[in-house]
Amino acid sequence: MPTARHLIGVVAVIISAFLLIRGGVFAAEAGPALRFTARSQPERNGQFTVHERPLEWDARQTAVLIVDMWDKHWCDGATRRSTAFAPRISEMAKAVRSRGGLVVHAPSDCMKFYEGTPQRQLAKDAPKATPPTPVHGWRYLDLNCEAPLPIDDSDGGCDCDPPCKQPTGGKYPWTRENPLIEVAPTDAVSQDGQEIYNLFHQRGIKHVIICGVHLNMCVLGRTFAIRQLTDWGFDVVLARDLTDTMYNHKKPPYVPHDQGTQLVIQHVERYWCPTTTSDQIIGDKKD
Repeated sequence: MPTARHLIGVVAVIISAFLLIRGGVFAAEAGPALRFTARSQPERNGQFTVHERPLEWDARQTAVLIVDMWDKHWCDGATRRSTAFAPRISEMAKAVRSRGGLVVHAPSDCMKFYEGTPQRQLAKDAPKATPPTPVHGWRYLDLNCEAPLPIDDSDGGCDCDPPCKQPTGGKYPWTRENPLIEVAPTDAVSQDGQEIYNLFHQRGIKHVIICGVHLNMCVLGRTFAIRQLTDWGFDVVLARDLTDTMYNHKKPPYVPHDQGTQLVIQHVERYWCPTTTSDQIIGDKKD
C-alpha cells in the first residue's frame, strides 16, 4: 500500500506537469515581489562598515535553500538549537512557496529516505545545465577572497559538557530532514550541487535565500552552498536568524556560543553575501 508520503508526492507530479512548458523550461512571468532589507559589511578605506539596502526580488525567480536541517545531530546542543528554529524555517519556506517561489530541501546523507518521492525525482529530472564554473567538492576556506574564520572549530564545535561523541566510519545519526519542516508537494530534495544548479537553471532561479546549519561548515562549504552559489553568480542572502554554528566557547575567541555565531554571520556579510531576517520574508515584522 502506498504511504502518505508517496501519495502526497503524486500531487507534486500533477502540479509540476502544469508548470512545464516547451521542453521543461519554466515560464518567466513576473511574480509577487519579496521586499526586504539586506545587510552587508563592505570594506572602505581599510575598515568594514555596516551597510543596509532595500531589495526587491521576484518571488518566482527565488528559491529557499534549506541546508542540513537534520532530524538529529551528533551534538545534542546542535540538535536542540536547530530544532528550536526549524518551525520558523518552515514558515519562511511557506511564505516564499505561496508566492510562487521554489523550496529546496538539502539534508545531506539522507537521500535514501526520500528515494522514490516526486520531490526527490523533481531534482533528479531537471535537464543538465553547465554552470559558469565547475562543481567543486567541498568548498574549503579560500584565503584568496576571505579572511580566516573568526572562530576555532577544530574540535568539531560541540559546546556540551561533557562533549558529545563524534561519529566515526561515516555512521551518522541523521536519517532525514527535521520533521518540523514541511516538505510540500511542489518542493525539491537534493544534496548535489549539479542537481541543484540544473533545477535553478530550469526554473529561471536568480535569487537564493539560504538557511540552515552549520554556518561555519556546511552552509558555506557544501557543493550547493554560499561559496559555490556566489561563484555561480546567484544573488544569495543568508537568513541570519535561521542558522547556527558548530562552536565551543572553550576555544578561541572564548566567547559565548551565540556570540561566536554572530561573528561568523559578520564574516559572511564581509566576504560572501548579505543577510536578512525571516520576519521580513514572512511578513510578520514588528515595528
